[in-house]
Amino acid sequence: MSKLRTDHSQWDESALRRAVDSAGIALWSWNVDTDDFDMDERGFALWSVAPHEDLTFEHLSEKVHPADRDRVRAAFLATRAIVGPYEIDFRTLIGKKVRWISARGTGSDENIVRRVVMGVFLDVTGRKQAEESSELLAGEMSHRVKNLLTIASGLARITSRSSSNVTDMAAQLTHRLTALGRAHDLVRPLPGSQGDAALLGDIFSVLLAPYDDKGAFAGRIRIAVPRMGVGEAAAASLALVVHELATNSLKYGALSSDEGLLDVSGCVVADKVRIIWTEHGGPEVAPPSEGQEGYGSKLVRNTVQGALGGSINYEWSKAGALVTLEVKAELLAA
Repeated sequence: MSKLRTDHSQWDESALRRAVDSAGIALWSWNVDTDDFDMDERGFALWSVAPHEDLTFEHLSEKVHPADRDRVRAAFLATRAIVGPYEIDFRTLIGKKVRWISARGTGSDENIVRRVVMGVFLDVTGRKQAEESSELLAGEMSHRVKNLLTIASGLARITSRSSSNVTDMAAQLTHRLTALGRAHDLVRPLPGSQGDAALLGDIFSVLLAPYDDKGAFAGRIRIAVPRMGVGEAAAASLALVVHELATNSLKYGALSSDEGLLDVSGCVVADKVRIIWTEHGGPEVAPPSEGQEGYGSKLVRNTVQGALGGSINYEWSKAGALVTLEVKAELLAA
């Protein structure tokens, strides 16, 4: 059985200093009577204070973030009554730079020496940023899941009314949900602090790609829309609209013919984005009879008018369908 080592002679001041430095620890002391505050060189650098500058706790607390200042003052004063170790995390605001610091020590006046309390500071900015990112991601995922479940529930109700049997309903619902999934896959952070969004052109390109890949039809879909971001909520709504228009075209319009062409163009007009869906070369189409609008068309109209705050207009001709969408730019970015 090995003996317990009791020889700590190697733990001299130099060795302890190296250990403190390797751990990134800053040492501090606070005279509870005079309010004088002192730190080692790492502490002065951490707080952006000139080395050996005369300090008081009150002076140093001015560098604490305004949102945390009262809490930190109260916590430090309370440490004198705390028996045992304590820890408090707070932010500093120096210029425009925010840093997270953890102050640690042992409370209670029972063992105080020369009226001086001692402790350490640790820079925990990296850990706090990681925690905030994790919380933000969890909240974002929860938000997205709730939105998708709400949309999926609505789609299930609408699809059930327009389906002739369970098989037809399953096929329609699967295609619509797949379109939603593709749109959400596109949502990502955009450069220049534009937030999380998909590019307008990407939404049309990705959702129409399966139709542009059908044999002789390959390469006959042309897309030219403004380069702009579409927010998460609007991306889901726009995906439903594009999917329904493409489905109708595949059944009755240009996408049903090997000779058909589809042009999608767009422009910004005042506070609105105008998108024009033009079909050529397909079979002659006729407008639906009055009162015979299908559930898919109703879904498109309700989505455009409600979620996107816009309008949709259909023109029917021998050349093919011409659909004009106008949506509010601010809602498209939402």
